[in-house]
Formats: sequence, C-alpha cells, structure tokens
Amino acid sequence: MRTTQQQQTWWARPGLEVRDGRLTVAGRDAESVARQHGTPIYVHDLVRVQEQVRALQGAMRDAGIRGLVRLALKAQREPELLAFVRALGDPGSSGAVGLDVCSPGEVRWAVDHGWSPAEISYTGTNLSEGDLDELLPTGIHLNLDLISQIDRVGRRAPGSTIGFRVNPRVGASHGGGDETLYTGDRPTKFGIFPDQLEQALAVARRHRLTIDTVHVHVGDGFLNDGLPVFERTVERVAEMTRFLVTEGCPIVEINTGGGLGVPQRAGERALDVGDWASILTRHLGPFDVVVSAEPGDFLVKEAAVHLAEVVTLEERDGVLFAGLDSGWNVMCEHFVYGSLLDLVVCRAADVEPDREVTVGGNINEGDDLFAEDVPLPALREGDILAAINVGSYNASMTGEHCLRPPARAVFFQDRI
Repeated sequence: MRTTQQQQTWWARPGLEVRDGRLTVAGRDAESVARQHGTPIYVHDLVRVQEQVRALQGAMRDAGIRGLVRLALKAQREPELLAFVRALGDPGSSGAVGLDVCSPGEVRWAVDHGWSPAEISYTGTNLSEGDLDELLPTGIHLNLDLISQIDRVGRRAPGSTIGFRVNPRVGASHGGGDETLYTGDRPTKFGIFPDQLEQALAVARRHRLTIDTVHVHVGDGFLNDGLPVFERTVERVAEMTRFLVTEGCPIVEINTGGGLGVPQRAGERALDVGDWASILTRHLGPFDVVVSAEPGDFLVKEAAVHLAEVVTLEERDGVLFAGLDSGWNVMCEHFVYGSLLDLVVCRAADVEPDREVTVGGNINEGDDLFAEDVPLPALREGDILAAINVGSYNASMTGEHCLRPPARAVFFQDRI
C-alpha cells in the first residue's frame, strides 16, 4: 500500500515541522542539532509545553470552573523544563502550574526546584513508615489510596487533613476502552472503591482526620473517543464526592488526575479540551470547589524528540537491522508501557518508505529493539533517526523512576 506524505508526517505541527524534506524541532534542523551536541540526545520544544498548559487552563476557565493544572513530575523532571514551567505563573496566580508528586524524592526535587509545599499534591501508594518519616514534616498534602494507609497516617498524624484517592471502577483509555492499569472492573492496587467509602471514613474519623480532597486517576491516554467513558468516570466520582459531603467532609478540591492523551498514530485527532472541561463542569461544577488536573503526557509528551545515530546497518536472513547509539536504558517508555513509537529519518522526513527495518539499541540484550519491521526510507550508516513525541516517561525514567532510589545490595562470603 502506498503511504501518503500526510500519513508519513501526521505528527507535524508548529515546532515539529518538515522543511525542504528535513525534520526541524523548534525551528532548528534536527540533524544539525545532533551533530553539534552529540547523540543520543533529547531535544525539547518548551513552547509546546506552554501551549498545552494554556489550553487546559483556558478550557477550564471558559467552562466556568475554578481550574488548577499541575504537572505530573514522574513524567518529566528535567531542571530546565521545570524552570520554564515555574516561570509560567507566580505561585497562586491563574497562570501558575503546580506539581503532582508520588515519592519523598519527588517532594525534595519539587521543593529544590522552586515549588512551595502548598503548590504540591502528593498521591502515591504503599507508603512505608520511612516514607512518612520524610513526608509528614514537610506539610505536603497527602491523598491516600488505601484504608490501611489512612490508618497508618492517622496513627502517625492524628487530627491532620488528607485527601481520599478513590477508584470508581471505570477509566478512559486510549482507543475508547474503559479499563486501565489504574481503574476498572478488575481490582488494582490503587484507590478506595465505592463500597469501601464508609469504612475509609470510619477509619479517618477514628484518628480525627479531615477529608478535604477527592482524587481520582481518570484514564490513560484517552482522546475524543474516550470522552464518553471519561464522563461515566466523572459521574461516579461526583456520586462518591456527594456522599462525603453529606457526611460532613469539607471538600475543597476534586482532583481528576491525569490520563489525557495526545495523538500517537496517523488519523488520530487531538483531544478536544473544551469538551473535556464541559464534562467536568456538568458533573463537578455544582460542588463549587477547585477542580484540578495533573497530566504528564498531555503537557510534555509532544515537547521532545530523541535523536540517535544509525551506527550499523546489516542484513541478516533477509531482515535489515539498523543499530542505534541509544538503548532502552535511555528511552524506555516503549519497553515499559508498550507505547507507540514513531521513527523518522531526519534528512528524509517526508520520503516514502523504501523497505521494512528492525531498529535495535546498543544494550547487550536481545529484546533491546525499538521497532521490528517498521517501514523507513533508505538508510545509511551515520543517519540521524528521530523518535517523535517522547517528552514524557523516557528521560524521567532513566535510573530512578519516580525518584525512588535503587535497591541496596549486601554480600556474604560465608554461610551460618
């Protein structure tokens, strides 16, 4: 089947363009950037982050709700990007962006890069006593997702204020599905189920804990075809919130989490954030509280490409292998989540494919493969290959994902 130029360059937009057949990022020739700075390298278009932030903030404002946008730190924590986001608005202003964090390490990182505890929302899981030793003195607001965790925090900090992370048993996913790794009919490790709310509230009351926030992770990469499921999710969250309000909980914020997607293949349309915000207004507006969102992908996924050099080309049993000077240790989202990965030859960004290629990395493992049998233009060693839309869950997952430290090791030279 003949591939049209539009299908080949479905990802093109201001800031990520083809000029005279060559890929440009933020107006700069991608291959030239790679030659100047070396590979492998991530190249960021920070204007795209600003565009996405303002799109969400504007949609919530136009829909008539008191909106708040936070960036999920686990998706992107590069200091230069955080400095840019911090500068989008003074703390407390309508243009400010808060942070969503999920570990003590991320709390430290957020504070060290300019955010006050009041701007940070903590929603993690399986908190240990060691975690609480670090978290409680900071004054960070905790959203707790398990009844046992409510009890643990209550014993450590009676009389404090927390949020409930709820699990409405439905969530919008890429492609319009209603099951995610976070919520669905199948039980997951996240969130308080609707039939657990009374028990959770009883445990909180035993420790004199005040519940002021309802948090939910609504989806995973959903676009417009996921909005009907998203609406079902929000309806259930509204029901759970209504129960807590009637029980006397002074709810001041409903946090709808992340999960907002961006197009990942030809033919997909960008999420209509106006429709997204209208759903929030319809179901959560009557509570007259702050309605927040804390995306990762939506804000930063389109803001970066990864550039790597083709260092080997070799045909083996009829399969052409292209070897890169990058590996899964540098760009791992595809391997961890199975995320779609679009590869572009920088000097031939709109050229029709020549043949199918298997693209591998430089890690000495057999499954360090970025793509198998992907159609690409004719390649030569020394070409620069770009991985498109990899600004989230790639560089941030190198080494210490969620800024959880690596495991320690101990060695014994005898047996007892």
